[in-house]
Amino acid sequence: MTDLSILSGKTYFIRTFGCQMNLHDSERVGGLLDSLGCLQASGPEDADIVIFMTCCVREAADTRLYGQCSSCKSLPKSPSGHRVVAVGGCIAQRDGEGLLTNLDNVDVIFGTHSIAHVGELLADAFIDGSRHVRVEEIDTGSATDMPWHRETAYHAWVPIMTGCNNFCSYCIVPYVRGREKSRPMDEVVDEVTGLVRQGVRSVTLLGQNVNSYGRDQGSAPRFAELLRRVGDTGIERIYFTSSHPKDLLPETIDAMAEVPAVMPQLHLAVQSGSSRILKLMNRKYTREQYLDLVHRVRDRIPHIALTTDIIVGFPGETDEDFEQTVTLVDEARFAQAFTFIYSKRDGTPAAKIVDPTPRSVIQKRFDRLVKHVERTAFEYNQHALDTTVPMLIEGTSKKNDRVLQGKSPWNQTVHCPVPDGVDPRELVGKVLDVHIDVARTWYLSGLSTGEPR
Repeated sequence: MTDLSILSGKTYFIRTFGCQMNLHDSERVGGLLDSLGCLQASGPEDADIVIFMTCCVREAADTRLYGQCSSCKSLPKSPSGHRVVAVGGCIAQRDGEGLLTNLDNVDVIFGTHSIAHVGELLADAFIDGSRHVRVEEIDTGSATDMPWHRETAYHAWVPIMTGCNNFCSYCIVPYVRGREKSRPMDEVVDEVTGLVRQGVRSVTLLGQNVNSYGRDQGSAPRFAELLRRVGDTGIERIYFTSSHPKDLLPETIDAMAEVPAVMPQLHLAVQSGSSRILKLMNRKYTREQYLDLVHRVRDRIPHIALTTDIIVGFPGETDEDFEQTVTLVDEARFAQAFTFIYSKRDGTPAAKIVDPTPRSVIQKRFDRLVKHVERTAFEYNQHALDTTVPMLIEGTSKKNDRVLQGKSPWNQTVHCPVPDGVDPRELVGKVLDVHIDVARTWYLSGLSTGEPR
């Protein structure tokens, strides 16, 4: 049995790439290291343990990982004199031992199903100086039972399920995260109840497709029920991601409208406005069905902030297909959209499609789409002008430490001057009403009204 005491007093630094699930995995790894007596470092140069939590959704993530690992070679000696570099997350799950060939200074590889074993892998690397790899196909320890190291006291990521059963033709996630597996509802509710007792005010429920929560347990999807029960815990703000359009049921929309704690924001990834491309993507809905869903959501929640993901340049996309995406963006009136140029992922069905479209054409399409998204985002934010919004304070602006920054219930970024005579650090995690007099594309700003609470 591995002697974990060797980790006590070691410093660690975790750099995370990718989605919110990766961020939560990093919190769990950090919590585990804290429990073993490790100390968080401010940067890799001060760390005995450097961990990269990776994403493999797009090709750029691979390049970034290789660059970051290589940069560790030039770091000064670690405090203990021995630095262990580890790679976890989706790239680790996908490539496993293969990473050791290309990354000669990496000591530990652990996959998405192996984070509960990070402690023993790191300890073994310190003890014997060898390289250690653990990449299982199924979970061998419950990551949700691990302690965690939250970066903020007012917000928490709460996983409700892992994996994905959808197999979109461009996506590698089902291959690295596995099949859908829902946490027991009582376990999720108990976790949120405990967070409320700790002073957490906002949670984000996590899953690759939260709308199918509970289906793997032999029952109908139970996400609507989960929202209502989490809303009864006393938590003030509930967000969730991701939400697949094909599984967004009327009862879930009703729960969103009826549970006060569920914030009026919905991320509903469309990926393309062309029914032909959607079929090639294996998304299992049409353009018309998506827009009908948007209208039904808005009928129940009129001022909801609708956000989305869009891929430009999927293999075989024509000018006509792209035009349909542009017109869908205009009709859906997204508050924000995350736009990406298609990234080929080996092992996915889409990777086999030959596409002669020049990169320059795809880039022009992308640039044009961004302009449409910017316009709809700007138009959406205009609704906030001359209204008062409750801002959950996250800290201060990176550009000005006398300007508070936080989030509205619609997940908009809000700026507000720090009240006179107040230390902004004392306001983090509090709610402040802000009267909005400026509405830009990506943020709102105004003056505070009343006292923080």
